[in-house]
Amino acid sequence: MINELETLLRQRHSCRAFRPDPIPQATVERILSTAQKVPSWCNAQPWQVILTRAEETERLRPALYAHAHTAPHTPDIPFPTQYTGAYKARRSECGWALYEALGIEKGDRAASRAQMMENFNLFGAPHLALITTEADLGPYGLLDCGAYVMAFTLAAQALGVASVPQAALAGVAPFLRDWFSLPDTRQIVCGISFGLSDMEHDANQFRTTRAPLAEAVRWVG
Repeated sequence: MINELETLLRQRHSCRAFRPDPIPQATVERILSTAQKVPSWCNAQPWQVILTRAEETERLRPALYAHAHTAPHTPDIPFPTQYTGAYKARRSECGWALYEALGIEKGDRAASRAQMMENFNLFGAPHLALITTEADLGPYGLLDCGAYVMAFTLAAQALGVASVPQAALAGVAPFLRDWFSLPDTRQIVCGISFGLSDMEHDANQFRTTRAPLAEAVRWVG
């Protein structure tokens, strides 16, 4: 079974261009029921998911995109204050690989911003899973939601469904809270846009690298 898991992890990638075809309800429910099995702190299971069917996604998409063009980013959970060292290098590698695949040259701020704004078009995906956590549960609620996001994306990959976790959507938390009538006690963690990959799109023609174990693991004893 470890071979199957490694294959899923290797094949999964952040899809940035989707086909419009809706995913069958039964497939979406299988993804959700699989992700629901992840462990959580004291079995609190803090994640709650807003799941848009294709017609609601199409209603949301233009409003979300228009709002993101003008509104300041106001996430419920603070974004990183800065990236330094290896973290900055990895972030830059990912960004430049995307821009290279799309033919965006260094210094072309208009093109890079346009690509960033595609987050709020949900990259054309027919579905959005909006992940929220209970504010009172603090960092451990966020940790549990991270496990849920990973399980969701792997379950989707196993069923032939592409996905992309999007922290960018957390930047417009007040808009999304109003749109979906969420209480103030629910913090927006991220979104996951998902559907079938547009495999021919330039944005899907690159893959990120992973650090070697020596950079991530310290052996003791």
